[in-house]
Amino acid sequence: MRPLRTELCRVFLLPGLIALGLGGTAGCSGAAPDAPTTNVMVFEGARLLVGDGQTIESATFSVVDGRFAAVGVTGEVEVPAGATRVDLSGRTVMPAIIDTHTHLRQTRAELVEDLQRRTFWGVGAAMSLGQDQGEVPFAVRAEEIAGAARFRTAGRGLTAPEPGRSEVPYWITSEEEARNAVAEQADAGVDIIKLWVDDRGGQYAKLTPALYGAAIDEAHRRGLRVTAHLFTLEDAKGLLGAGVDAFAHGVRDRDVDDAFVAMMTARPDLVLVPNLPGRGVATDMRWVGAGVSAAQLEQLQAAAVDNAAAQEAFGIQARNLARLSAAGVRIALGSDGNSPWGPHQEMEDMVAAGMTPAEVVVAATGNAAEFLRLDQAGTVAAGKSADFIVLEANPLDNITNTRRIDSVYMRGEPIDRDGMRARMTAPAES
Repeated sequence: MRPLRTELCRVFLLPGLIALGLGGTAGCSGAAPDAPTTNVMVFEGARLLVGDGQTIESATFSVVDGRFAAVGVTGEVEVPAGATRVDLSGRTVMPAIIDTHTHLRQTRAELVEDLQRRTFWGVGAAMSLGQDQGEVPFAVRAEEIAGAARFRTAGRGLTAPEPGRSEVPYWITSEEEARNAVAEQADAGVDIIKLWVDDRGGQYAKLTPALYGAAIDEAHRRGLRVTAHLFTLEDAKGLLGAGVDAFAHGVRDRDVDDAFVAMMTARPDLVLVPNLPGRGVATDMRWVGAGVSAAQLEQLQAAAVDNAAAQEAFGIQARNLARLSAAGVRIALGSDGNSPWGPHQEMEDMVAAGMTPAEVVVAATGNAAEFLRLDQAGTVAAGKSADFIVLEANPLDNITNTRRIDSVYMRGEPIDRDGMRARMTAPAES
């Protein structure tokens, strides 16, 4: 996995404060203003997972007007007079998680609620892939909603006709239709084009190379990238040959071969979002109870049982992920569906597949932000939005520690997790 570059030592001017990041061998400090600074929050003593693979074992960082100001080693960052100080000794801090593959609800109220529920679980941004229609998704994307994750959208995706499934995507049967659909979505301002290349277990004819090739070509002509849902190794190779920019799933029908690995590694900017299936093993789901009702938790626990077929399917995708990650393919996190806690399950599955916890944290933060072109998110660095999670334990020791959330900050403001917990765990009204 190619690490991101994060500058931990640079001068960044912010209102009322000269902020400097961590500086090489000389340490770093900022000149305190003449008058006491009262709008500065300083967080001290936590282990900091920067989001690009770097760790600062005892970090101090400051937040001004919703952005990180100084970031560095404790004792090497100047604390301005009058700053509010927060002791995070014994805690671990990481950037807010970014989920690059979701399918969120469609009305404004429902979409905002979905985004707010994600912040409870430490998710700071989510992209909905291909089943959004109308103006609401774009309106919500343009807003900064208090207590809500940022939003990105692929608008309406493209697929072959699939009667009985969602009618939101374009059903494409000709190259002209493919190009027209891409043009309409480009005019709408989507963040990425989504394709489905899948016969759904033999139920439908799938997009042909000519059709998805036309869609990819048109998207690139219009400055847009393309991500593809796929199932088979054959289709993955075809999509790579046509210039696809990302995979919204890994290969699922068989173990990948040397030729495919070579094709993937020849494209260093290509992104794989594995979206692993459930492992098919009995699992204790009580941790999800922090954000769902007792009745919902009972349903989730009843489904978390051993399943031999699921174990086999997971095994194929896990081996493929491990091989591609080891080869240096860029990996980003996506959970699919609309479970706000899903990224934590996905991260555990990615480690079970063979990635290290450190690699998975980068996939869920820095890599995911870069994929979504969220240049203000994904890493803890001077000038970026102060979206971060305070954890009770270190995910590098056990990736499930991402669930042990003490607090979540979005744009420098703490999320009201207690109030959210009360609402989300309340019994459904009859």
